Amino acid sequence: MRHNKKFNHLSRKKAHRDALLANMTIALIQRKRIFTTLAKAKALRVYAEPLINRAKEDSMANRRLVFSYLQNKEAVTELFREISQKIADRPGGYTRILKTGNRLGDNAKTCFIELVDYNENMLKTNEVKKSRTRRSRRSSAPKAEQPAVEVEVKATEEVKESAE
Repeated sequence: MRHNKKFNHLSRKKAHRDALLANMTIALIQRKRIFTTLAKAKALRVYAEPLINRAKEDSMANRRLVFSYLQNKEAVTELFREISQKIADRPGGYTRILKTGNRLGDNAKTCFIELVDYNENMLKTNEVKKSRTRRSRRSSAPKAEQPAVEVEVKATEEVKESAE
């Protein structure tokens, strides 16, 4: 039976898995985006998001708790100084996973995992993007031709009136 076995073990023992996820979290904090497999990215999201959420409140207890997981002073400092200010108003969902296809060697599913507030390209497209409804081509074409048709109708009415 597999009761209470929801998380992915990633074919590693607990110490190895914890070290892997801690190192990947440090890399994510320092580089803002990392390239990895989809399974590791999903496991990393579950591991990293609670630690990032701790950074919202800068207290000694939170710093010590995050440091106990990561064991890296530079990453903890950057998390509590820079990243915490960008995510202050975000209620959750600090990471984004973008699938990139399969790896050539072993056909593993690969992806990018990144911090949401640091992707400038995605932020620009969300601000500039206009909401449009889907229209058929037929409905938009007569609008361009409509003034010419009205001019022809007016011209024919004038011709009829002058003929009378």
